[in-house]
Amino acid sequence: MPTPSHLANPRYFDFRAARRVPETHAWPGLHDHPVVDGGAPGPDAVPVVDLAGAADEPRAAVVAQVARAAEQWGAFLLTGHGVPAELLARVEDRIATMFALPADDKMRAVRGPGDACGYGSPPISSFFSKCMWSEGYTFSPANLRADLRKLWPKAGDDYTSFCDVMEEFHKHMRALADKLLELFLMALGLTDEQVGGVEAERRIAETMTATMHLNWYPRCPDPRRALGLIAHTDSGFFTFVLQSLVPGLQLFRHAPDRWVAVPAVPGAFVVNVGDLFHILTNGRFHSVYHRAVVNRDLDRISLGYFLGPPPHAKVAPLREAVPPGRTPAYRAVTWPEYMGVRKKAFTTGASALKMVALAAAAAAADLDDDAGAGAAAEPVVHQQLLVSS
Repeated sequence: MPTPSHLANPRYFDFRAARRVPETHAWPGLHDHPVVDGGAPGPDAVPVVDLAGAADEPRAAVVAQVARAAEQWGAFLLTGHGVPAELLARVEDRIATMFALPADDKMRAVRGPGDACGYGSPPISSFFSKCMWSEGYTFSPANLRADLRKLWPKAGDDYTSFCDVMEEFHKHMRALADKLLELFLMALGLTDEQVGGVEAERRIAETMTATMHLNWYPRCPDPRRALGLIAHTDSGFFTFVLQSLVPGLQLFRHAPDRWVAVPAVPGAFVVNVGDLFHILTNGRFHSVYHRAVVNRDLDRISLGYFLGPPPHAKVAPLREAVPPGRTPAYRAVTWPEYMGVRKKAFTTGASALKMVALAAAAAAADLDDDAGAGAAAEPVVHQQLLVSS
């Protein structure tokens, strides 16, 4: 049985010392739905979009793949993206090195109440009475070097190496985000001219902000009782997930209810559609519920690269995404405003998206959600914790 460790701060949990999963980290309801292999051929195979194929095939074919994946799943594996494999290997190595720092060093950067960046449990964990089997570190690429001085106050070689690698990664990912955004807009059926018009009016690509969240899921003595990350949707536009070759990410699907295990494909990113993109596309592209499970024998590392609007920007359905004769399904919200709605939804067990649905369109939006193969519908799991948290 681990203790909070020798540290004065009781928020630190020594996963390496754990010989069993304590009640503080034991989650009920983890096995209410079956888990299926998303890497096997068949209807549960996670969609794959190969950007390298855009050079050999008509671009329309890649756009159609993006459209099908975003409409039916809210997620897909992205290959052929051009981010160098050796850079991804260095990113993973630096993340592992960071989480291997002594506990005292990591706690120096602990995220305080109301802080967006820093070390600690996943930010979402504050809504639940149970603890997750993971550690995380969140930072803004725009303030990378200042944020990371919390971990390495004297700078040094490890600090410099970490910052250099993450800045190089951010440069590649920000360019990739612009390419994917264009494909998403074309997948809505917009022509090149309409895509240009949307960009001129909304300046989405120009103003998108990025946040990076690093995750470490330590090996667990009883992975059937513990959970690395609770089921949730991402709040922003879309997310790139880089995961090590230890699988653990699962997507929720309906009819029948099940968890689909995302295969760990070397060099691939998982792309998740977020709630604000769900709103921007008037519900056509579904945000996806997903969770992370843990492994008995192996640690798992992942990195989430989150894209969203600036805090002041109002996000509302694009005119081009609203069918003729229909009204928008959602009202305009800023990201901070939506996070407030999301917080209320977590504490009441409600759906944040339904809470910002326009009354006149709510019924139609519900029908659209049900028709989307369950990609956006909330799984009925952890109900006890949702109510009691």
